[in-house]
Amino acid sequence: MANEEARTVDPEKQRLLISQHKEKHFTAGEIVRDIIIGVSDGLTVPFALAAGLSGANASSSIVLTAGIAEVAAGAISMGLGGYLAAKSEADHYLRELRREQEEIIAVPETEAAEVAEILAEYGIEPHEYNPVVNALRRKPQAWLDFMMKFELGLEKPDPKRAYQSAITIAVAYILGGMVPLIPYMFFEKATDAVVASVVVTLAALMIFGYAKGYFTGSRPLVSALQTALIGAIASAAAYGMAKAIQH
Repeated sequence: MANEEARTVDPEKQRLLISQHKEKHFTAGEIVRDIIIGVSDGLTVPFALAAGLSGANASSSIVLTAGIAEVAAGAISMGLGGYLAAKSEADHYLRELRREQEEIIAVPETEAAEVAEILAEYGIEPHEYNPVVNALRRKPQAWLDFMMKFELGLEKPDPKRAYQSAITIAVAYILGGMVPLIPYMFFEKATDAVVASVVVTLAALMIFGYAKGYFTGSRPLVSALQTALIGAIASAAAYGMAKAIQH
């Protein structure tokens, strides 16, 4: 009964949390990161490829065929990269989790001292953190979770994270990659299509850059200009090199 009371939040504090405390935190950081990776590369790489082929006087059909092939290969490659990165993070977490479990069993006093040291770094006095240390020692799982988070700085990964990352990046790459190729579906001459592709893609890069800046907390307008500038430089370089090689 005493334990239940200790775990119960004071009614007044609970009322405040429910009625007045509405935190606004953006919690989909990993998904947004994957979308940013996929869309940014999807917009830029096929855009540069299409511009380069247009500069080499390739027909719209060739540019479109090569572009779609690149988008397919790029989506698979980027998705696989996202999967492997997330899988590596999960494997690393499990390795550290097992190591920490062994240390808690083998050297509990040392681990308890590390808890005290962590709490002391937050300005908590010994007479204040000693009960916390003792409480954690009575709850091995909570102790383990505490050490993983505060000593190693590791959060438990979502078991589905690797698959979600792969799919998100791949789909984002395809969506971004098709934007610079759309004009080549409507213009027979690549020289006409490349102009439309530049306008459409730079507009998409501006919109994407603005959204990226908004969701990541940076200045949206600056982010929009930077993103568009990177895409413009990549496509101009590819187009210029193709023209130079032809001459």
